[in-house]
Amino acid sequence: MSWQNAVEKTVTGLGYDLVDTERSPKGLLRVYIDKLPATVPAPAGSEFITVEDCERVTRQLQHVLEVENCAYERLEVSSPGMDRPLKKPADYLRFSGERIDLTLKLAFKGRKHFQGVLEPLASVEAGWRLVFNADGVDQALDFAFDEVREARLVPVVDFKGRRFAAPVQEPAEHAWSAATEMDGDGKR
Repeated sequence: MSWQNAVEKTVTGLGYDLVDTERSPKGLLRVYIDKLPATVPAPAGSEFITVEDCERVTRQLQHVLEVENCAYERLEVSSPGMDRPLKKPADYLRFSGERIDLTLKLAFKGRKHFQGVLEPLASVEAGWRLVFNADGVDQALDFAFDEVREARLVPVVDFKGRRFAAPVQEPAEHAWSAATEMDGDGKR
């Protein structure tokens, strides 16, 4: 079994999505994993790859690669990052409705790079549509999977954090006001 097959079989067998692999000439084997989309609602934050997920896959891959006699010097397992690449047609289907960066193999009307919202056409075989804004006008670019050089999710970063969350209310027995703490003379 090749190292690629061993990695894919192991990662998918553990219930993860194999996003990509890289192999360097100096023996580094890098594996990018993602969680599969949940069929039932999951707790907030559980849709992201954690250190524990990477550790679990690393331990299993170390055993499998040793048994399969796959040579490597160093193994790294990580999430694909916020700008996750779209590598296979299933990724396009999973992330339809999301903003992506798209680079075509050949230029279309003088451009290779586009950014917009990914939408499926009538069928996956028919291809995909990218809806983007150019010069203040919404436009659509239809493309096939084999016309794509690279596609990545556009990272969504929320620097506002919990700023817009509802304020935390103290229980009534612990609440106090300045009026209840002061005596009749305005002194505490």
